[in-house]
Amino acid sequence: MAITEIRPAGLGSARGRIWKSLHGSPLGLAGGAMLVVVVLVAVLAPLIAPYSPSEVHFATPFQKPGTVGFLLGTDDLGRDIFSRMVYGVRASLEVGALCVLLSVVIGTPLGLLAGYWRWLDAAVSRLTDVTLAFPFLIIAVGLAAISGPSLANAAIALGIAHIPTMIRVVRGETLRIKESDFVLGAQTMDASGLRIIFTHVLPNAASAIIVQATVIMPVAVIGEALLSFLGLGIQPPTPSLGIMLSDAQQYIFRSPTAAIFPGIGIALICLAFNLFGDALRDAFDPTSSSRK
Repeated sequence: MAITEIRPAGLGSARGRIWKSLHGSPLGLAGGAMLVVVVLVAVLAPLIAPYSPSEVHFATPFQKPGTVGFLLGTDDLGRDIFSRMVYGVRASLEVGALCVLLSVVIGTPLGLLAGYWRWLDAAVSRLTDVTLAFPFLIIAVGLAAISGPSLANAAIALGIAHIPTMIRVVRGETLRIKESDFVLGAQTMDASGLRIIFTHVLPNAASAIIVQATVIMPVAVIGEALLSFLGLGIQPPTPSLGIMLSDAQQYIFRSPTAAIFPGIGIALICLAFNLFGDALRDAFDPTSSSRK
C-alpha cells in the first residue's frame, strides 16, 4: 500500500458538514456578505469613488453628509470623505492581506517543524515565548519606527509581530495530529518526517490556519490604522482610515463626522472578519458550538 493512501476517513462528509454549518449560521452568513461587500469596494475603488482621494475642493470644506456631490461630506481641505474611505478600505485590506501572508508563510513551517520534532521544539518555543512576552502593538510600532513609514513596512511590521501567534497555533495542531492513527501508520511504514508533515499533518492543520488568518486580519486592520494615526504607517497623500482619523482630530468639534465615518469603517471591517471567523471555527470544530 502506498504511503499516500493513509488518510483520515470521511473527508467528503466533513466538507458537507462544514458547508451545512456555515449555511446554518446567520451571523456567519452576515459576516461573509459584509466581507464580500468590503472586498468589492476595495477592488472596484476607482469605479466607486466619485473623486480622486487627494482631489481638493477649497471652496467646499466641512460639507455635511448628504450635501449634493458629497455623500459623506468633505474634510478641512474639501476632499470627499466617501472617496477617501473607499481607497482607505483598499489600503487596510492590502496591509491586512500582506500581514496574514507573511505570518502564514513563516509561522506555519516553523510551527509544523517544532510540533513534529521535539528537539527543535525547545528552541522555537522559547523564542516564541520571549516574543509573546511583549505586547503585539509595541512590537509592531517598534519595527515600523525602525524600518520607516510606508504601506509595505507597516504590513511587514504587523506580519512579523503575528508570527509567534501563528507558530503557537500550528504547533498545537501538529502535536495533536501527529498522534492520529494515520500519522502513526505512516511512521510505521518508514515515511520520512518531512513527507508526513506536508502530506498528512499540514492538510489536517489547514482549518486551524485558516481560522487563525481570519483572527489576524482584523487585528492587522486596527494595527494599520494605529500606525498610520501615529505617522508610522501609510503616508499622505495615500488615503488611509488611520490618516483620516488623525487629520479629523484637529477639527473634531467642527466636523465630527470626519472622524466618525472612518471609525465606523474600521469597526465594520473587523466585525465582518470576526463574525465569519467565528462561523468558520464552529464549522471546522463542531464541538466548539456544543460547548457554548
